[in-house]
Amino acid sequence: MFLFLFGFILGLVAVASNPSPYFAALGLVVVAGMGCGVLMGHGGPFLSLVLFLIYLGGMLVVFAYSAALAAEPYPESWGSRSVVVYMVIYIVIVIMVSGLFWSGWHEFSWVPVDELGEFFILRGDAEGVALMYSFGGGMLVISAWVLLLTLFVVLELTRGMGRGTVRAV
Repeated sequence: MFLFLFGFILGLVAVASNPSPYFAALGLVVVAGMGCGVLMGHGGPFLSLVLFLIYLGGMLVVFAYSAALAAEPYPESWGSRSVVVYMVIYIVIVIMVSGLFWSGWHEFSWVPVDELGEFFILRGDAEGVALMYSFGGGMLVISAWVLLLTLFVVLELTRGMGRGTVRAV
């Protein structure tokens, strides 16, 4: 679990510190994998698998569009000076904030899904997915619209002044 949480934090730092969409998308995939590993470790393997597959499908679409519109000839990688400076600053901030909340936060914040597993007929994460689709249909539609709006915002932000492959003719 420690490795999943550590990889999750490092992936978030990689996403936040890198201006290039190529490397930021790789960082997002790492964050999704590590987050799903944390979810799986706390009793939600089905929800973790579904979330990871859906997230990877969405990331594939966003990465393809952003990479096509932000075609940089020389993108900044994780080894460039400005990105390393940002990564060090973010890691120091994470260490300082975690030092504030270090004493005993993990003892009460995680509740396992299948705490009384021998008394359950169904798993908690599968029941949660069924409830999400039955009672949360409206929220799913709103979430789809928000994701579509987010896609257009990401495309507009990554396009920049160079216009990439889309140019005025």
